[in-house]
Amino acid sequence: MTTPPGQPAQALPAPSADVTVGLLLMVAAVLIAPFIDIFSKLATETTSPMEITAVRFFFQMVFMLPIFVWRQTLPRFSRTNTRYHVARGGLIALSMVCYVTALSVMSVADAVAIFFIEPIILTVLSSIFLKETIGWRRYTACAVGFCGALLIIQPSFEEVGFIALLPAVSALCVAIFAILTRKLAHREDPWSMQIETGFWGLVISAAAIALFGRSMPSIFAPSIPDLTSMVWMTSVGLAAAISGIFGVYAYRSAPASTLAPLQYLEIVTTTIFGWLVFRDFPDPIKWLGIAIIIGSGLFIIWRERRFTSKPVSENATLAP
Repeated sequence: MTTPPGQPAQALPAPSADVTVGLLLMVAAVLIAPFIDIFSKLATETTSPMEITAVRFFFQMVFMLPIFVWRQTLPRFSRTNTRYHVARGGLIALSMVCYVTALSVMSVADAVAIFFIEPIILTVLSSIFLKETIGWRRYTACAVGFCGALLIIQPSFEEVGFIALLPAVSALCVAIFAILTRKLAHREDPWSMQIETGFWGLVISAAAIALFGRSMPSIFAPSIPDLTSMVWMTSVGLAAAISGIFGVYAYRSAPASTLAPLQYLEIVTTTIFGWLVFRDFPDPIKWLGIAIIIGSGLFIIWRERRFTSKPVSENATLAP
């Protein structure tokens, strides 16, 4: 599971060479991102989801620290911005623990496919909270995408119960995270935003372990990991750091609208790696749900690109 990096606004079209670099970096990011899920699932055999979450944030920050030092990118603390960063850190921590809890009993292909309703949720929330114009076509695509998710959730719900809903909760958290990111992106460096998100995610995860470790041991309990578990959790942080770095530079090289469709490649790569490692493979009904989610997401991206590419006078009359 990846989280959206701080995406800088681009006032001018990027040169074609930069766009090519951005596309290659995004492909690299979605090829590495499945290892976050694979290593997380392996770690759940001996470690609680919240501890995996906390250790991920810790090692992700450690692996990114040399870049922050080299770039001299230091967070700029202020009451207003810090409030946003605490909220973003809490949302990402909750998203991660929900997702890892789901991975402990679900296949990675099912979990990641359900999680990818996040762009659909973001579309709906953007129309509500950011007052973005969303027409009936995109609302219809959102409804169809949710129906696709139900095709995956329904059999999973029969197998594992309410845990099957956790990837959807994770997607909701990331969608809200993205909305808060949009509010900060125009006034903060994306690298600074990344390190603050990781810092507050770690602080909140550690606090949750301290507060709820005894009352909810299966999810929050701390433990002393063995060498194998430590390797898995370190690998989660390393994969998250590398994927995140590639994502940041991809969005610096190419427009978000150009890169967004490539993110759906992560469903395919995660399914392949999940089958290779765990021998989990979706049945035909779940493949249908995956195809519907991908199709709905790509349609939403296409409509948004078509709408935003029109002149202002045409945007006023074009229903997205």
